[in-house]
Amino acid sequence: MATESDGEEEGKLIGGNQNLVVDEDLREMAKKASWSVSSCKSGNGVQFLRDDNLETYWQSDGAQPHLVNIQFQKKVKLQLVVLYVDFKLDESYTPSKISVRAGNGFHNLKEIKTVELVKPIGWIYISLSGTDPRDTFINTFMLQIAILSNHLNGRDTHVRQIKIYGPRLNPVPCQPFQFTSQEFIKYSILR
Repeated sequence: MATESDGEEEGKLIGGNQNLVVDEDLREMAKKASWSVSSCKSGNGVQFLRDDNLETYWQSDGAQPHLVNIQFQKKVKLQLVVLYVDFKLDESYTPSKISVRAGNGFHNLKEIKTVELVKPIGWIYISLSGTDPRDTFINTFMLQIAILSNHLNGRDTHVRQIKIYGPRLNPVPCQPFQFTSQEFIKYSILR
């Protein structure tokens, strides 16, 4: 799985990765979702979170917390949230505390992770897996990313990109086992 940025100290992520690097066993899930935000400035809407352009950004407009809501039509397995933020460009608009929540809808969201960012520049990786090594993903209909506070006590926020990853489906259809090595996958079907 991808590593969580340059350093991590007690829930604080320091730095960021300039290149987006994700394991091959993960796939991008955000295209299957409906995206909405709690507020936005004119010309800086939700579409800029998904345009694959690091020069554009979503800018909130209103009171905190600022919310990004990601809803799926069916229950999906999610494992990783990746955000691109840039403290050098955005200064007080850069998020400093983020909460990731999941549930069936707005009525029953539960907090999964809270992360504090220290002057991040680049891709920030937030793993959705629990402390138990067997919990490598979550099953959910909805994911919410809440920006709880910004650096330098900024009011509005800038987030340049958000990507969401889940585990790849078993490459062998109708196979009850999840094989992990190429050798097992190669010999898993008889013709």
